[in-house]
Amino acid sequence: MARMTEHDDFLSRRCVWVNGPVIVGAGPSGLAIAASLKEQGVPCVILERSDCIASLWQKRTYDRLKLHLPKQFCQLPGLAFPDDYPEYPTKKQFIEYLETYAKRFEITPRFNETVQSARYDETCGLWRVRTAGEVEYICRWVVAATGENAEEVIPDIQGLKELDRPVTHVSNYKSGEAYKGKKVLVVGCGNSGMEVCLDLCDHNAFPSMVVRESVHVLPREVMGKSIFEMAMLLMKWMPVWLVDKILLLLSWLVLGSMNKYGLKRPVTGPLELKNTKGKTPVLDIGALEKIRSGDIQVVPQIKKFSQGKAEFIDGRVIDVDAVILATGYRSNVPSWLQGSEFFGKDGFPKSAFPNGWKGNSGLYAVGFTRRGLAGASVDAVRAAKDIGRIWKEETKPAKQFIACHRRSYSQF
Repeated sequence: MARMTEHDDFLSRRCVWVNGPVIVGAGPSGLAIAASLKEQGVPCVILERSDCIASLWQKRTYDRLKLHLPKQFCQLPGLAFPDDYPEYPTKKQFIEYLETYAKRFEITPRFNETVQSARYDETCGLWRVRTAGEVEYICRWVVAATGENAEEVIPDIQGLKELDRPVTHVSNYKSGEAYKGKKVLVVGCGNSGMEVCLDLCDHNAFPSMVVRESVHVLPREVMGKSIFEMAMLLMKWMPVWLVDKILLLLSWLVLGSMNKYGLKRPVTGPLELKNTKGKTPVLDIGALEKIRSGDIQVVPQIKKFSQGKAEFIDGRVIDVDAVILATGYRSNVPSWLQGSEFFGKDGFPKSAFPNGWKGNSGLYAVGFTRRGLAGASVDAVRAAKDIGRIWKEETKPAKQFIACHRRSYSQF
């Protein structure tokens, strides 16, 4: 049997012309760019692999999750949070906000459309976006909006498969109810790891938290004021290194030193580390108190697992009833974007913020700034204005032609 050629594969697919950009991903970033394009009068198509908007928030987050930053830093372009929402909206409230946002801007993604590849065809000067549903979308622009957290990161730890205990990624964790009375090892000490440990304590479980590297832990608020908001205000007048020193001083005054509990700070300041490495500082909402009381045990890097036990690099061995991997997420752009050097192997634009929103040949990126929803919103507005400017220029001659044709027809 002859092998199917690329030409035959092209003919076997249903081709759809899109008179505007194809947006890959219907999370907050995808919604933000779609709404911003709507404001520019540019049509678009959103392809979403799941069956709902913001699938990470709706299907892969724990019940007690709240926004870690004040709501004014998390709103999308064109719509503020309701006034009656608290400063840190809950998971449910944020999902309701996103659903209202999609309805307000009449955003209707095409669900269950998994993008297999997106490639720029230099022959015709257009993008060819193929989906698992045997459809090929042909378009002038492609917007990567799958975000920083598209796929779970599962670490390769010796003996994990032989542990003979339940192992789950934090994306599948809902609450500590199922872990009551159990010894749970939480691998990871970021915001998710800390909050899961706190939730486990609230459900009378016994969590131990793996802290493999140094980590910045900051108070979420200082004297009732968001520390993030304070940092943003200070950065208008001061360099990053000086703001970092102020943040660390405030943190020491509020939280004290955590070295004796196994939490060591990095040499690089929290903001500089976020800007250069994308490593987010932890905003404490109560986990440190549990660490001090001993309700949360801090343990070092895992050496290996054996049946029902975990051994650490300092020689300690503990019994384990369950393992929760709070080991983060990664971008999946390299798995579907082809022939472009705009993104690196890590799935992030090679150019750092604020220059990572626009590539070549009509490629754009929204949601890869390592600056949360505020960064995604900035890139969405920039990308939409740029696409809108080009779209209006390219469609203007066609409108003039139609107008002239109509005048001639009337005269005839």
